[in-house]
Amino acid sequence: MHNTTSPVDNLCGITVLWTPLFHFSDTANLYVSGMASNHSTSPQDDYLPHYLQDEDPFASKLSREADIIAGFYLTVIGVLSTCGNGYVLFMSLKRKKKLRPAEIVTVNLAVCDLGISVVGKPFSIISFFSHRWVFGWLGCRWYGWAGFFFGCGSLITMTAVSLDRYLKICHLPYGTWLKRHHAFICLAIIWAYATFWATVPFAGLGNYAPEPFGTSCTLDWWLAQSSVAGQAFILNILFFCLLLPTAVIVFSYVKIILKVKSSTKEVAHYDTRIQNSHVLEIKLTKVAMLICAGFLIAWIPYAVVSVWSAFGQPDSVPIQVSVIPTLLAKSAAMYNPVIYQVINCKFSCCRSLKKRSSLKKSRDNFFLAVTGDQLVL
Repeated sequence: MHNTTSPVDNLCGITVLWTPLFHFSDTANLYVSGMASNHSTSPQDDYLPHYLQDEDPFASKLSREADIIAGFYLTVIGVLSTCGNGYVLFMSLKRKKKLRPAEIVTVNLAVCDLGISVVGKPFSIISFFSHRWVFGWLGCRWYGWAGFFFGCGSLITMTAVSLDRYLKICHLPYGTWLKRHHAFICLAIIWAYATFWATVPFAGLGNYAPEPFGTSCTLDWWLAQSSVAGQAFILNILFFCLLLPTAVIVFSYVKIILKVKSSTKEVAHYDTRIQNSHVLEIKLTKVAMLICAGFLIAWIPYAVVSVWSAFGQPDSVPIQVSVIPTLLAKSAAMYNPVIYQVINCKFSCCRSLKKRSSLKKSRDNFFLAVTGDQLVL
């Protein structure tokens, strides 16, 4: 189809070819310059990522049947996620003036999940059904940025929620200090953090590239294979956008579990208002824990494959296997509305049962008083 190629450089015994089909000379230059500057230090200075090895990096490496199945899977995930998170936002807007500070931050998760469902998923769904990525390099970078931006926003939001839960459960005075405007300041910090790390690759420190199976795009983990600068970039991404937030989340909930086990008697000494507030905080903490668990379960397999692509032997991961963690990670946006509804229904049922029990007890007491079987003071 494009049979006119010309060798423009020979590096480490490898002839680098440029073809009109690629349309990503900036990416190739990044790798060539990275290999040249690290020729004497990098053990893998002759490594070329899959999208420089292939003549068409956007052609699907899966069977057409597998692409159709993946397309239907993402369609179902996208519809459920959009409807579920849209419903959460609609209900939150109806009672926006009654939202507690912690709930305001938690609602931001629905914003992130809805964002990736509306902005990102249509690109991958169309590409899976088309059996190739059809949006070119510009669309690839946009899709990669959107996925990383909303994914990072979700994780940092959960980190903020876990810290809030930790302070409210383990340090009771904090609950009286936190106001609504503090929640909005927290949201501004979350969005700024996600924007910074998602946009850094456009400053020449990283890149977004096609996945090995061709019909989706992600952060260019393969940069770490070609240069020390690429390794530094990926390590920073891993630390600030995965390891540090996850460590804070785990620390917070471990401390909360230990505190709850030891504080039952302590809370019993407070008045009814504080006890009821404590019950509500425990409810919100359960929601947050389940959300974090669902998110991490969905994303950890993808993170493992990504780290292996960056620092291991990326070509050793079968393409048919590499698509599974990607599809699992894309399902994370669907879990949160389900968790909201399950916990809320359970909480509502518990309150209804308590009201019925209280009403029944009052009727029994009234009956006993009327019949003279109980002394009424």
